[in-house]
Amino acid sequence: MAHQAGGRRPVSRSVPESCEARDYLDDYAAVVEAAPFPSLVVDHRWNVILANDSFAVLFGEVRHHPTAMPGDNFLRFVLFHPDAGRVLGEHEPAWCLPMLAQLKTAMEGYGHDHELQAIRRDVAHDPIMEAAYRQGLPHWIHAVGESAARLDGAVRLLHHPDPRRGTTECRVVDETPPLLRDLGHRRLTMIPRQPSTAGRRAHLTVVPTP
Repeated sequence: MAHQAGGRRPVSRSVPESCEARDYLDDYAAVVEAAPFPSLVVDHRWNVILANDSFAVLFGEVRHHPTAMPGDNFLRFVLFHPDAGRVLGEHEPAWCLPMLAQLKTAMEGYGHDHELQAIRRDVAHDPIMEAAYRQGLPHWIHAVGESAARLDGAVRLLHHPDPRRGTTECRVVDETPPLLRDLGHRRLTMIPRQPSTAGRRAHLTVVPTP
């Protein structure tokens, strides 16, 4: 499902208008940086507002891409970067489909947003991804339930570039405090955990096996 599509930008394009909100984000950056696990704050477009050093290390070896760097827009990275599968285990069934569901939800809430529309157009340019978005996604959600599209609590595989860590499961935890949510942002942290003994999911064509 990898496709065309960010360079790094040091500051978010979604800068809050009020000084109080900017000060809050400046201070909250220290909270994110103090996390020992990969952690990021995104806006409704999935533009990365804040990310810590652990996040940078996890994705530090991906090649440059003009529009889909992980530190710019995480949704674009998952869907379009050719190296995404090198870091995100079971890339298509475990990451792409849930992120396509996130795109669908964002489009329902912010359909006139130009950045989201651009991501949607890029999805439409990829026949396999478009089929997954239009046909596969509704069948998948019907088969496994709405909760499968949620990120909070999801267990995913990561391939860490540090060979001492290697491939491990992580649980994605939504740690968004109320004020951050009021700004239209959310914080997600990837917590490493012991791999389960259950069998892993098969490769996705359009809809994964429940």
